[in-house]
Amino acid sequence: MWADLLADASAIAEEYRDEGWDVVVLEPTAVSPVDRDERVGLDVTVSAAEYEIVADLIEEGAVTITSANVYYRPVAADGSERRLALTVERDESSETAIFVPLTYDLSACRDVFETALLEEQLLTHVTTASTDRWVSFSHDDPSLFLEESDVRAWSPTDD
Repeated sequence: MWADLLADASAIAEEYRDEGWDVVVLEPTAVSPVDRDERVGLDVTVSAAEYEIVADLIEEGAVTITSANVYYRPVAADGSERRLALTVERDESSETAIFVPLTYDLSACRDVFETALLEEQLLTHVTTASTDRWVSFSHDDPSLFLEESDVRAWSPTDD
């Protein structure tokens, strides 16, 4: 499934390139929930080289993300807690796109998603193991990262 998502990301990225966009496709080594004072959401760990590319684009101000697409991919195994999604962080004016494939365990990320649904914002933080820095992307519809049944199964009385 992960390999299929990466292949889909590459195919969609190629379509962007054909339309003249500059594209960065990340290959995360881990995606995990994070809930700290300085950040809440999903940490997306990538190689140091990939992180530097993203950080240089965003921090130098050359790229300002103005929109995002979320492609959610249902998991074939019924009852699986694994979820897959692809975010495409887009700067329309410079025609630059950053592709962020995600895989996450719903049980492990439940608190993060419950908070995101209440606050109507899910943050993904691209980082690397060799730094304590990160680049954050905001998504104002966290439900795009979940099955409808995921949300319905959660009730306010669940612990």
